[in-house]
Amino acid sequence: MGRLKEEKVFKDPVHRYIYVQDEIIWNLINSPELQRLRRIRQLGTSYLTFHGAEHSRFSHSLGVYEIVRRILSQFERSGYGELTEEERLTCLCAGLLHDVGHAPFSHSMEKIFGEHHETWSCRIILGETEIHRILSEAGDGFAERVAGVICKTHPNPVAVSLIASQLDADRMDYLLRDAYFTGVNYGTFDLDRILRVLRPLKTGVVVKESGMHAVEDYLMSRYQMYWQIYFHSVTRSGEILLTKILNRAKTLHEEGYRFAYMTAPLRRLLEGTLDVRSYLKLDEALMQAAFSEWVEETDPILADLCERFLNRRLFRYVPAEDMPGQLFEELRREMQRIGWDPDYYLEIDFPSDLPYDVYRPGQEDEKRPILLLGPEGELKEISRASEIVRSISGVHSGESQLYYPAELLQDDRLPQAVRELLMNGKRRS
Repeated sequence: MGRLKEEKVFKDPVHRYIYVQDEIIWNLINSPELQRLRRIRQLGTSYLTFHGAEHSRFSHSLGVYEIVRRILSQFERSGYGELTEEERLTCLCAGLLHDVGHAPFSHSMEKIFGEHHETWSCRIILGETEIHRILSEAGDGFAERVAGVICKTHPNPVAVSLIASQLDADRMDYLLRDAYFTGVNYGTFDLDRILRVLRPLKTGVVVKESGMHAVEDYLMSRYQMYWQIYFHSVTRSGEILLTKILNRAKTLHEEGYRFAYMTAPLRRLLEGTLDVRSYLKLDEALMQAAFSEWVEETDPILADLCERFLNRRLFRYVPAEDMPGQLFEELRREMQRIGWDPDYYLEIDFPSDLPYDVYRPGQEDEKRPILLLGPEGELKEISRASEIVRSISGVHSGESQLYYPAELLQDDRLPQAVRELLMNGKRRS
């Protein structure tokens, strides 16, 4: 494969234009596996909080590709073009395909069924798919090398750090894109400036020291998005409901319950026997069609949870930071006594469990820290040079919230002390 006879251009609200010059990229964009990402929202249940957050994993994937393309062009223009043509294409393909294995509703299903989307991305790239056929036409082992970038096994650290580091194309696009579609200003930063100060070294991509303030701005945007968007309590309420639905369906399936509505991909999901072909049939349209049908199921818990999710009757929440364990257990017992199953109608949520995070200077999340390149070639981790970064780095635990159905407060069978606990998050002394 070579270059297209005529450059293709996508209009994009974040980058204005996305340019495609390579035939392999154009073919991958038009593959059914990548087109599936149009049917998966980028921000999971955030549309229940921010009505504009309907953007897809597909648009994000194009955005990541475009940022990688611009970084590589910048390297070449600045005289740092040490990547071979095959490595250039490998990076572009990995940027485009990094999320091809995402499940419906973002990260919620990963927690229930225990497999990360990167694992599925590599399975799709290496399996019997149109994507694998397209990549294989570029040469023996090319598909494996693209998968290696996504799964962080590729031998070139520059290629890996473009897709998976603390300052990668993935994070830069989703911060800008998520801010745009949620209607907030927190996620904005000077992308052009950052791209100009990136430098490729044998150990990975680093930042020219003069660009530190642009990166500070990026990290502060990331910090604000973390608290204001990704950890929003209403969004978390939607995710908790979604998690309860999937847990209930999984439990019922294991108990031999006969669903009135069940598709083959859903059954295999609940059984844990998904193969690539079945996995690719899972999208949000299929899941929401199932929820709509499950509202009519004879199991009252599954039916009720699905109705709540579809009609945005989300759980209420109060702070639970200081709630002792014995009070939580007392609340569970009282709910059970009056007919509410606490396994499905009560939850304490800890924000630190979420996949998004603020900057951490160490290797806790297996992603390279941000390194500044000094005038003499010396490297320094950014939090050692920036007081701003030092003040926000590693802050990743938020206020715990107690979630429960609002109707509980109107249930006269609930003792007044327990009702106050639900209203205040802790018992008054």
